[in-house]
Amino acid sequence: MSRFDQVAPDALFKQLERATPDDTLPAVATLLTAVRFNSDGLIPAIAQQHDSKEVLMMAWMNRQALEETLTTQRVCYYSRSRGKLWRKGESSGQQQLLVSAALDCDGDTLLLQVEQTGPACHTGRRSCFYIAVDGEQASITSKPLIDPDDLYGKKT
Repeated sequence: MSRFDQVAPDALFKQLERATPDDTLPAVATLLTAVRFNSDGLIPAIAQQHDSKEVLMMAWMNRQALEETLTTQRVCYYSRSRGKLWRKGESSGQQQLLVSAALDCDGDTLLLQVEQTGPACHTGRRSCFYIAVDGEQASITSKPLIDPDDLYGKKT
């Protein structure tokens, strides 16, 4: 039994602000009810390589994608353009295996620690964050590891 079990979902993350590692938290299903999905039912999910801490990508998850990810340990996102679940690597083979997941203090962003096989970006690069910008110019910081045509199969 958790002291947070009777907290209303819309107040749970505020109550968790004072929680310590010694506290017992409510069941994951209860926490997921309190997650602050946006008006489209989505939450941003940042994928980070678990050992190097390299930020690989950001994508969106709905509750179903988050539950599937937690259950299977294979990362699943929600594709806004396709309007359906997208299991990372289903067409490219470049999977993300979940090492751990953490919600932020507001319950509106998810950080995924993953084991990424190959490039995470659809451009064939390891990370989606390869366009560096500063006050005066932008630059490309990495080359593709794999040609996107080879990664996804050339579309005719």
